Amino acid sequence: MDHQVCAWALKHELEREYHDKEWGIPVYDDTQLFEFITLEGAQAGLSWITILKKREGYRQAFEGYDLLKLAQYVEAGADERVDEIIAQFDVVKHRGKIASVFTNAKAALALITEYGSLSEALWQFVDHKPVINHWQSMEDVPVSTESSKAMSKFLKKRGFKFVGETICYAFQQAVGMVDDHLDGCPKKTQV
Repeated sequence: MDHQVCAWALKHELEREYHDKEWGIPVYDDTQLFEFITLEGAQAGLSWITILKKREGYRQAFEGYDLLKLAQYVEAGADERVDEIIAQFDVVKHRGKIASVFTNAKAALALITEYGSLSEALWQFVDHKPVINHWQSMEDVPVSTESSKAMSKFLKKRGFKFVGETICYAFQQAVGMVDDHLDGCPKKTQV
């Protein structure tokens, strides 16, 4: 029944589909994790539905999130590519957010070298297993936690941009590091 589904997912069909099929389901694939870092950073100050509507544009603009290709723009000069993306793709037209994808890709590759995978580097903040919270209403859900603060500090120190503690918490929720489906939501992890 709809009244049990997390309230944020009831406004738009795309949000409901995302809630039902992706949000809170553990993601370990480096490419998918990088996509969510990108999308959550792009969302800062905007509604999630805005980003969901532009998701395919992001995949096209950022070459399927191919980290090697994206990181090359850092050395090659990203300004020209940023201009192309703004002109040609349906993405948030924020130069800093667009350029951050290239520097974040370079930083992600460094983490992969150091940890073996982006997944290994990021999942350490929840001890490599999902944290299952028990919230009764959306008002109970925090905007950040000690884990997201630590992740943010870690990523910023390694050169990532648009990875504040609130963005990191939204990222953790999206990729299933944290299950913040409300108690009573049919998508809630059963323990």
